[in-house]
Amino acid sequence: MATDTEETGLTVDELAARAGVTVRTVRFYGTRGLLPPPEIGPRRVGRYGPGHLARLALIEELQHQGLTLAAIERYLRQLPDGISPHDLAIHRALVASWTPDKPQETTRAQLERRAGRAFTEEDIERLTAMGVLEPLAAEDAFRADVALLPLGVRLLDVPIAPEALVAARTILLDHARATARELTRLFEEEVDAADVAAMKSLSAHMQPIVVQALVTAFQRSLRSELRGLYGEAGGAR
Repeated sequence: MATDTEETGLTVDELAARAGVTVRTVRFYGTRGLLPPPEIGPRRVGRYGPGHLARLALIEELQHQGLTLAAIERYLRQLPDGISPHDLAIHRALVASWTPDKPQETTRAQLERRAGRAFTEEDIERLTAMGVLEPLAAEDAFRADVALLPLGVRLLDVPIAPEALVAARTILLDHARATARELTRLFEEEVDAADVAAMKSLSAHMQPIVVQALVTAFQRSLRSELRGLYGEAGGAR
C-alpha cells in the first residue's frame, strides 16, 4: 500500500506518471505558478508530495472542462491556503461531475501505475462496487472513471463495508445530478436556450463559483451534522 509518506518522495517523472501527463506539462504548470515548487532533496533533486499530485489532477480536470489557464489561475487563487490533498480531490471530483462521465479503457498495469500501488483482487472488487471500474471481457482490462479513481483508491483503506460505499456514492450522485439540473434550468431562464454559445459562456463563468460553493456548503453542513451527532469533537477536522 502506498502511503502519503511514500508519495512525498516522488520525482518529477514519477509525479507525471501518477498523474498521466508528461514531465514537460508538470514543468510548464510549475513555471506558471499553478503548482508549488517541489521540496529539494539530496543531490538537488526535486521531490513532490500528495499535494502536488492532487493539485495537478485538479488542474488537468479544469483544463479538460474547457477553462483557460487564466481562469484556472483565478480558480486556484480562490482556494484556501494550506488546502489538503483530500480537499483538492473533492474539488476535482465535483468539477468532473459537471459533465457526463467519459470512462477510459485501460489495463490493470496502467491503473496500478496511475494509483501508485498494486491492486489485490479485493481492491478490484471494491473499486468495481464503487463504480470506479467496470471489468471488460479481456483479461485485466477495465473501463475506468478516471475522475473518481484517486478518491476510490483512498477509500480502499477506509474500514467501511462496500455496501456502505455504494450507498454513499448513490446519495452523492443523486444530489449532484439534481443540483446540476436545477442550475441548468436557472441558466436557461437567464439566456435564450437556443443560444448555445451564450449558455456555454454562462456555464464557464459560473462553474468555478458553483463548485466552490458546493464544496464549502458540503463541508460546513457535514461538520454541523457531525457536531449534532457526536458533539464538538465530531465537527473537528
